[in-house]
This record gives sequence, structure tokens and C-alpha cells, in this order.
Amino acid sequence: MQRGSSSQLDYVLVPLGLAVMVGYHVWLLLRIRSRPETTVIGINAVNRRIWVRHIVMEDPSGKHAVLAVQTLRNTIMASTVLASVAITLSSLVAALMASGAAARGGLLLSAPGGGSETALAAKFLAVLVCFLVAFLLNVQSIRYYSHTGLLVNVPLAAHRRPARAVGYLTAALNRGFYFWSLGVRAYYFSCPVFLWLFGPVPMCASCVAMVAALYFLDVCKDWEEEEEGDGHGHCCTSDDERRATTQGKDAEQQV
Repeated sequence: MQRGSSSQLDYVLVPLGLAVMVGYHVWLLLRIRSRPETTVIGINAVNRRIWVRHIVMEDPSGKHAVLAVQTLRNTIMASTVLASVAITLSSLVAALMASGAAARGGLLLSAPGGGSETALAAKFLAVLVCFLVAFLLNVQSIRYYSHTGLLVNVPLAAHRRPARAVGYLTAALNRGFYFWSLGVRAYYFSCPVFLWLFGPVPMCASCVAMVAALYFLDVCKDWEEEEEGDGHGHCCTSDDERRATTQGKDAEQQV
């Protein structure tokens, strides 16, 4: 009876928890596209466009070169650490599954909710997929950071179309950060999946708690209140910043 009730809870609470997580991120994506100045991701994207133009590509003296190199180095190191941790955890989970340790520990892990060895293996597989996705996403972010590190050294005056060059470089940098953010989300998503090992109730509860926490981390209304919008969902405080934002947006669409 205990296994039957646990199986019924799996069919109800697990899809409910997944729906909460997926629904929140769909809402966040729509909000980023429609009102980016109210999200941390959108605000950071606008500031990266301004950083590329004013700090990196429009400074002929090169006094900010060290700052640019250190910034790119720190971002590459952050993605490298996350990718290394993800592939290490993936290897550990895969080794446990291959050696049968997960099946032998099934009595302990699935005791709160019962379940068969097949269901336990499926849960471990879900955890493994989360870590593998996190690894791949962080590797992609390193790829775009590497491209940015090379392109940022090209003087703006050497381009035949400076506006397009700025937009292309900004798009590469933003894509690197987008992949990094998705990799971090994969880590977040692995926590409820891991708690699924102990039953559907902890998994569903962790999904709801994580969505509540992510809402306060993702939404920012201070920028919208303090800054003047440009009519296209971006916040700028000067004509130069507004022009850089528009050029970066147009170039991203062309790419």
C-alpha cells in the first residue's frame, strides 16, 4: 500500500513541481523580451552593451585594457569552475549507476516513498542529465567568451562598419552570459531532481521554494523606477548609451 500511494504521488506531485518550474521560466522569458528593464538579466545585457562600446572599443588610450582582460578572465574562470564541477558530478553519478551502488542503496534512498530499483535508476539518470546539461552550457559560454577576448582587441577604427562590429561583439558577449545563466539554472534544477530520490513530496516542495527564491533574484524594479526608458524596453541615461543599445539590438537581430 505504501508503494502504491507513493507511486500515485509521483504521478501527481512530480509533474506539478516540473510544471511550476517550467511555467516560471516561461514567464521569465516573456518578461525579459517584453520588459527587460524589470529583470536582472535584461539590465545586465544593457550594461554589457554600454561596457563594450565605452570601456573597450572607444578608448584609444588603452587605459581600460587591463580591466577588460581581467573581466573576461574572471568570466572564463567562473564558467570553467562550473563546467569542471558539473562533469565531475556527472562522472560520479554515472559510476554509481554503472557499479550498481545506486541499486544497493535503494532501500535507504527510497525508504520514505518506496519505489522499485528501476524508478531509482531513472531518478539518478535525471540528476545525471541535469549535470551534463550544465556542463554543455558552461562549455558554450567559454566558447563565446574566447571569441569575445579576441574580437575585443580589434580597434573600432579598423572596421568598415563600426556599428555592426560593436553589435556583433556585444551579441557574442551576451550569448556567453546567457549560456552561463542557463548553466546555473541547470544546477538549480538538479536540486529538486535530487530531492526526488527521497520522495515526490520533497521534490514538489523544493520546486515551489526555488521558484519563490528565483523570483526575488530575477526581478528588479529599481532600474525601471530610477531610469528613463528609451521606448524599446531598454533603459538609457544618455544619447550615447541609447545609441549603443539600439545598435547592439539591431546587430543581434542581423546575426
